[in-house]
Amino acid sequence: MYGLIGKKVKMTQVFNDDGHVVPVTLVEAGPCTVSQIKLEKDNGYNAIQLAYGSKSKNKTNKPTAGHLSKSKLETAKVLAEFKSIDDFEYKIGQTFNSSIFNIGEIIDVRAKSKGKGFAGTIKRHGFARQDATHGNKHTERKPGSIGQASWPSRVFKGMKMAGRKGSDNVTVKNLEIVDIDNEKNLLFIKGAIPGANNSPVYLLKKWR
Repeated sequence: MYGLIGKKVKMTQVFNDDGHVVPVTLVEAGPCTVSQIKLEKDNGYNAIQLAYGSKSKNKTNKPTAGHLSKSKLETAKVLAEFKSIDDFEYKIGQTFNSSIFNIGEIIDVRAKSKGKGFAGTIKRHGFARQDATHGNKHTERKPGSIGQASWPSRVFKGMKMAGRKGSDNVTVKNLEIVDIDNEKNLLFIKGAIPGANNSPVYLLKKWR
C-alpha cells in the first residue's frame, strides 16, 4: 500500500527518550476500504481506490451509492486513488489501517490548507508597508505599481496582487512518525501539517 486517507485530529506534544519535547500532529489513519481496483489492461494504469469515513445517505447520490455498494459500503466521506503494489493481491472490500506504517518511518502528508478569504498583498505575499509620512496619504497598504503604461501596456502574468489566500493543496515532505496507537488508528507525526482539525489528509509512503 502506497498511502492511506486519514483525518487530522489535533496538535499536541510528546516527550522522547531523551526527555525533549517533540511537537506532533495526531492523525487518524483509516480504516480505509478498497472500493475499486484499476488494472493497466482495463484502465491503462495500476491503482486502487480507497474509501474513508461516512456521511449522511441523503448527501450521497445514486451513482456513488451504487459504486460503493460493490464494496458493501453505504456512504464514504472521501474517495482517493493510490498507486498499487504490483505483487500484492487486493480485494474489493479489503480494509487497511494504521498498521501499514512503522515508528520512525518518513512519510509525505498532503492536505488542503486553511482558507483565509480575500487578502491584500501584505498578508498574502508579505509586502512591506509604504511610508506613513513624507506626503503619503491613505496608500500605506496599497501594492504600488503593477506595470508600465506605454509599453508593454499590460500586467504580466503571475503578478503578485491581492486575491484569495489559502485553501490550496499543500504537500509537506519528509515527516517522521514518532509513535503509533494501532488500537485507535492514531499516528503521532512530528511537526505541523496543513488544514483544520477534522479535515481529510492523505498519508503517502515513500518507496524507492
